[in-house]
Parts: sequence; structure tokens; C-alpha cells
Amino acid sequence: MTESRTAILDIKNVKRDFCMGAETIHALRSVSFSIFAGEFVTIMGASGSGKTTLLNTLGLLDKPTSGEYILDGKPTYKLKKDALATLRNRKIGFVFQSFNLLPRTSALEQVELPLLYNSEISSKKRRTMAMASLERVGLANRSDHLPSQLSGGQQQRVAIARALVNNPVMILADEATGALDERTGYEIMVLFQELNKQGKTIVFVTHNPEITEFSDRTIKLKDGRLFSDTATENIKSAAEALAKLPAQQD
Repeated sequence: MTESRTAILDIKNVKRDFCMGAETIHALRSVSFSIFAGEFVTIMGASGSGKTTLLNTLGLLDKPTSGEYILDGKPTYKLKKDALATLRNRKIGFVFQSFNLLPRTSALEQVELPLLYNSEISSKKRRTMAMASLERVGLANRSDHLPSQLSGGQQQRVAIARALVNNPVMILADEATGALDERTGYEIMVLFQELNKQGKTIVFVTHNPEITEFSDRTIKLKDGRLFSDTATENIKSAAEALAKLPAQQD
């Protein structure tokens, strides 16, 4: 839940247009909202709603055509490519549907990767930070395993540990349970709720309305516009939902 009204991100009148031949596609149309420290926010929208464009904007992977994006108090719209990359690496932890793990790299080395871009961190400190991040997601005993030696849920936990290792101001998750079965999906939602209770700000982009029941608030997009922004009245516990699932058959 929100403990502070410090804005982690501010989106102000953001527009994003794409030219397709002679036609201009208005992917985002004057979208404005703020997300505050400690919030767990889901962003929903059907295909073509502008959800992916917004995700790319929030992740500093794409720049708006017009409007402002302020991340952790820092305006981003005038920053050059290298400065954006540094800000992205330090401030945002990404978790993707497809895990995005390197096949021949151990769990520990996967988690170390974001730290390689920071020359101020020694190799010894990098290893210590990566191990602490794996412990945080319950995978310290799998640190030397390759992705092929891990289950889908464990691979996603490695990806979450990698997202956490830089202590970013925000975790940006893109359909992070989309490639998982129901039980494993709930297990990952339990982890996200635990991280949120520890104070981590989470922005979870999804098409699954069930995910919204576990977050504080849901922003919905429709035709490139902000369609609704509503608080969740009764936030569900992912741990309770997991406990209600039928026992797994051997």
C-alpha cells in the first residue's frame, strides 16, 4: 500500500504518434497519471489500446512525440540515448513474460548482469548483491543452475531477482505470469505482493483482469486514451488464492 505520496513517475499529456506511410497512428492520446512510492498498479488494455506503447514509454525504451515523463523526480524528455540507458538501468527493474534469460549463464550470473554497467561496483560486491537478490526470491540454493535446469517459475524468480539487484525505484512487469501455469502464476503474484509490502513500487502491465484483484489500483487504456483509473476496493491475497487451489497430482 502507499506509505508516501512521493511520485515515482509522472506522465503528463503524453502523446505518441507513428507514421505508417501516409497515415498517422495515434498510439497514445494525451495520457496523464502519476504512480506513487509503494504502490502496486496494474495497467490494462486490449490489443491496440496503446498498452505496449505506454510500457515502452515507462521503460524509457521509447520517447513520446509530445508531453512529459518524469521518473523519480528527473525529467526524461530532453535526455540523450546514453543518459536514458543509464537512467533505465539504475531506476527500473524489468520483468518479462518470456523471462529473457541467457541459456548458458548461471542464475547468479544472470542476476549480476545489470550491475556490469556500473563501473563503481567491484566484481566481489556484484556477486554479493546478486546472491542477496536471489535469496530475496527464495533461490539462493539454485545460484549455479542454468535456465534449462530450472522450472518456469524458478526462471521467472531469477528474472525478478535480476530486476531487483540494482534496487530500482520501480519494477516494471510485462505480462510476468503470462507464460506460467495457474499455480506458478499465483506463486509469482505472492512474490510480487511480498515485494510490494516491503515497499517496492510495482507497475504490472497485463491483459488478465484477475491480476488487477491483487493490486492497489488499475489504469485502463482504450484507443490510446486513459479510460479509467480506479482503486481496488478489496485487494485479494495471492497467498490465499494459491492455498485454495486443488492439490497437485503426482
